[in-house]
Amino acid sequence: MAIKSLIFPLVMLIACFLTAVFAEESKSTESKEFVVTLDHSNFDDTVSKHKFIVVEFYAPWCVHCKNLAPEYEKAASILSTLDPPIVLAKVDANDEANKDLTTKFDIRGFPSLKILRDGGKSIQEYKGPRDAEGIVAYLKKQSGPASTEIKTAEDASSFIDEKKIVVVGVFPNLSGEEFDNFTAVAEKLRSEYEFGHTLNAKILPHGDSSVTGPVVRLFKPFDEIFVDSKDFKVDTLEKFVEEASIPLVTVFSSDPSLHPFVMKFFNSPNAKAMLFMNFNSEGADSFKSKYREVADQYKGQGISFLMGDLDASKAAFQYFGLKESQVPLIIVQATDGQKYLKPNLEADQIASWMKEYKGGKIQPYKKSEPIPEENNEPVKVVVAESIQEMVFKSGKNVLLEFYAPWCGHCKKLAPILDEVAVSYKNDADVVIAKFDATANDIPSDTFDVKGFPTVYLRSASGKVVAYEGDRTKEDIIQFIEKNRDKSAPQESVKAESSAKDEL
Repeated sequence: MAIKSLIFPLVMLIACFLTAVFAEESKSTESKEFVVTLDHSNFDDTVSKHKFIVVEFYAPWCVHCKNLAPEYEKAASILSTLDPPIVLAKVDANDEANKDLTTKFDIRGFPSLKILRDGGKSIQEYKGPRDAEGIVAYLKKQSGPASTEIKTAEDASSFIDEKKIVVVGVFPNLSGEEFDNFTAVAEKLRSEYEFGHTLNAKILPHGDSSVTGPVVRLFKPFDEIFVDSKDFKVDTLEKFVEEASIPLVTVFSSDPSLHPFVMKFFNSPNAKAMLFMNFNSEGADSFKSKYREVADQYKGQGISFLMGDLDASKAAFQYFGLKESQVPLIIVQATDGQKYLKPNLEADQIASWMKEYKGGKIQPYKKSEPIPEENNEPVKVVVAESIQEMVFKSGKNVLLEFYAPWCGHCKKLAPILDEVAVSYKNDADVVIAKFDATANDIPSDTFDVKGFPTVYLRSASGKVVAYEGDRTKEDIIQFIEKNRDKSAPQESVKAESSAKDEL
C-alpha cells in the first residue's frame, strides 16, 4: 500500500506531461452540450442504465482538464450519432458533495477517465488518446468485441500495427477452454492492448505454416518481433501478456508512440532503474549500449529499466528533486520506496554501480527542500531533512498536512490551518505544520499519502492518526484534543472554549 502511494505522485506527474503532449488549444462552438453532467445525486441511476459509458473526473482549476474539455465534447457529439450511441459523462471531483464518488473510483489526479461496463459492474481505466478523433476511434474499439477475428492477410496487415502491442490467438476452432480463456483475458485487458484471433497462422506477419494452434502470439515494436505462449491458464496468460509487453529498456522521449510503454514502466511493481541523459549528446550511443547490456544482465531479477531524454523528463526531475547539472545520472527506486542516485555518471560506471546497488553498498538518496532559515509563521514548514527533529523526535503533538502547491483543496484548507495554529499559539505541546509532498520524500512507513491534502496527527508518544473529518477549524481542534497526549495545560484552547461558553 505504501509503495503504491509513493509511486503514484510520479505516475501522476508523468501522466500530466503525456496529457499535455496530446492536448491542443481549441474552443467549442457547439451550443448543445453532449457530455452528460453527473454528480452524487444521479450517478448510480444514470450509469446503471448503460452497458457502456465513459466518465471523466475533473477539477475546474485543472489546466489539463480545460485542454481536454473541447476535445471530449467534440468526441461526445460524434459518438452520440452511433447506433447505439456511446455516452460520455463528467463529474466535478472538486465538489465536496462528490467526495464519495472520487473515493469509490480511487481518483488521485485530473483528468481521470473511467470506462464503466454492464451498468457499472466492470470498471476499467481509459488508456486512449486525448484528442477528439483519437477518443472516437479508441472507444469504438472498446465498445465492440474484446477480440477481433482476423480472416485474411489484409485483415492482419491493417490490424497489426508496427508501433503497438497486439495480441493474437491462433486456434484450430473458435470454441473450447483455450478460446474461452483467451477471450476472458482479452476482456480484462482490452483497455490496454488490442486482441485478435484467427484460424490461420499463415496470414499473420512472420507467419509459420507449421503453427496450427492453439497459441498466443504477442507482436511488439521493440526487442523481439514477437513472442509466443501455449499456456492458456487465465492467470498465466495474463502474466505473459503483461510481462512480454514491457521493453528490456523503456525509452522516455517526446515520441507519443512510446508513452504507453512509459506508463506501464511506472505502474510496474518492480524496482525501477532510470538513466537520464541528453540523447543528442556526444557519447550517448555508448551510454545506451552499455545500459542495455546491464538491463539484459538483470533481466528477470525484479528490476525494470528506463532510459529518459533530458528534454522529456522534467516531470521526473521534479518528482525526484534532480538537477540538470547532474546529468548523465542513474537513479533507482527500490520496491521499499528508497531511492539511490549516481549523478554525473560515466558510461563505464553503469555496470559497477548497479552491482554495488544490488550488493547493498549504496546509501539511499533523499529528496528534500532546504530547511527554512526562518520558520516563524503559525503553521510551521517541515521538509524531509527536518521531519525527524520537528515531528518524530520533537516530543510534541504534531498535526501535519501533506499538500501539493497546485491542489485547490489544499489552498482552501490553508487559512483554516492558520486559524487552528493561532488557537494553539500558547500551547507548547501542539504544533501545526505542513509538508510539501511534491518537493520532499514522504516517510511511507509512517504516513500513507494517496491524495492531497492528507492530514495526520502524530502524538507526543508516537501514535499516528489520520484525519478524516470535515475541514473546519472546530472539527480539526476537536480531533487534536481527542488524540493528543495531554501532558501540559492547553491554555489557548481552554480560553477559546470558555469565551464560547459565555456567549
